Amino acid sequence: MHSVADIWDNVLQQLKGDLSETTISTWFDELTAVDLKNDTFFLHCDNEFKKGYIEELFIGNIQSALKNLFSKEFQVQILNREGLAELQGNSPKKTSDRFTSDEFTFETFVVGPSNKLAYAASMAVADHPAQNYNPLLIYGDSGLGKTHLIYAIANVIRKNDPHAKIAYVKGDDLTNELVNAIREGKTTEMREKYRQADLLLVDDVQFIAGKKQTQEEFFHTFNNLYESGRQIVLTSDRPPSEMTMLEDRLRTRFEWGLLVDVAPPDFETRLAIVKNKSALMGMELPDDIASYIAQNVTANVRQLEGTINKIMAYRDLLGNDADEETVKRAMQDILSRNNEYIPTPDTILEFVSRYFNLEKEIICGQQRIKDAVFARQVAMYLIRSMTNLSQDDIGKIFGRDHSTVIYSLKEVEKKMRADPSFAETVKEIKTNITAKH
Repeated sequence: MHSVADIWDNVLQQLKGDLSETTISTWFDELTAVDLKNDTFFLHCDNEFKKGYIEELFIGNIQSALKNLFSKEFQVQILNREGLAELQGNSPKKTSDRFTSDEFTFETFVVGPSNKLAYAASMAVADHPAQNYNPLLIYGDSGLGKTHLIYAIANVIRKNDPHAKIAYVKGDDLTNELVNAIREGKTTEMREKYRQADLLLVDDVQFIAGKKQTQEEFFHTFNNLYESGRQIVLTSDRPPSEMTMLEDRLRTRFEWGLLVDVAPPDFETRLAIVKNKSALMGMELPDDIASYIAQNVTANVRQLEGTINKIMAYRDLLGNDADEETVKRAMQDILSRNNEYIPTPDTILEFVSRYFNLEKEIICGQQRIKDAVFARQVAMYLIRSMTNLSQDDIGKIFGRDHSTVIYSLKEVEKKMRADPSFAETVKEIKTNITAKH
């Protein structure tokens, strides 16, 4: 064997002893060998659907074949286009490729009441960057389409101006990149990379909170871009007010522009996503099956797409029809995760009462003594963060209006930012409540 291609040919020959010809031709046809170094065998696959299922189902088979060849353990890593570019040292040139893809566009984004404002704001930024909403910060739980929207923004800007400089980075990667730049004496190059961008996209910006040097660097980069009239788009899993370890000067800047949230989609939107995704993958689901999926997979868009992918895998690998039995099997792990514990307000009050050694009636009452007010604010904060109740509903529990609830939430968040030990206290109460289940 003289090359990684030879090694891969040998691996494929071995896999024929474990897997059928149909399986190999269906799932491995777009895999190519890239490199073998540091006990890691690198493969490349541009097809994200196939890449995901090979990683889920067949990595062990590939590792076993490599062990048979070399009598040692190897890790196997499958790279997408961006990963391949990074491995080959061509990432600056290749980064923009994702922004010309037809996969993450405004046309393929399914709009519903839960994301309508975020969608409209993203389109406005794409059409008129740095004119109205700068920065634009889109926040919400994982898997609800935040990354799709920022890619769609970049897609439009790239089409309108093919020479636009677009910089994209994840919050945790920004810290790693800064550490490497400092170690290698390349901080100037790193600054130029981001400060010369026409559009800066930072995904999961919450990860820079608590990292002093990264925040310092990003503060100056933000100012440089903002003052020179260039667009900044951020995503986060929470609004800046809830990023307890984020510096105030960054928090205020994040709030300069427009904050928009994306929430879990309603039933009609979920149903549209199921039908849209299955059609794009060449699979027509019966209406009752599509409705069953939409009714039971409620957390996020990524789970819906994962369910469709798994149904397709059952069809292609096992020859199963997309009937109710197959769909239930594909959804089994997701349905079990959806049964996560959501405490009642009374349960939360019980734990807060026990922790602060105060009767629930006092916490929910009208007394203004310091300890009661403090415990009441913590209880409101925990009910807001651990249940689906609105601020109005929370206010009714305590006999107060929603403005009091808003004030209480801000007071707890402010104290959590200022006092890490208090933040740990709140976390501890929360953990105890969850552990009760």
